[in-house]
Amino acid sequence: MQETVTYVEMTGEDQLVPAAPVPGLTLEPLDHGSPLIPDVLARIGAPYGWKSARRTEEEWRAWFAGHPGRVFRLLAYEGEAAGIVTYDPHPGDEVEIVSFGLLPDFVGKGLGGHALTLGVRQAWQVKPGVRRVWLHTSSLDHPNALPNYHRRGFRTFRTEERVR
Repeated sequence: MQETVTYVEMTGEDQLVPAAPVPGLTLEPLDHGSPLIPDVLARIGAPYGWKSARRTEEEWRAWFAGHPGRVFRLLAYEGEAAGIVTYDPHPGDEVEIVSFGLLPDFVGKGLGGHALTLGVRQAWQVKPGVRRVWLHTSSLDHPNALPNYHRRGFRTFRTEERVR
């Protein structure tokens, strides 16, 4: 299966173009070992073939152990788990948004723009001195993913064609 992987970035917090607020949508800290993390990531990724949708418990343990600095935030809508944002602080002044997504029951309800706004604002706060926030998305992800990133102010800096 052919896919296009698109890398996008912001190099200043002022580049964020916020979406309209959605009352009841919040971004909440998650402990590194929270059982919600594998559950939510697997459910978000299942429709798109994410690796997280098919990891075993042993693979999850290794994944957590291999990324001790990873930061997790739960997107909640009216108190219910609605999605997740995962950040990797990189050496220097960069933060990568490793995963961003909504659970299938929350897709198509007008939450994505504000959810991304909340997630990007948090990315700039993950560590002191952040000067670049970036992520990648795939043509196999939700069709609104890349347009949402662009609407929020991310710019494409690289694309790759892959066979999956």
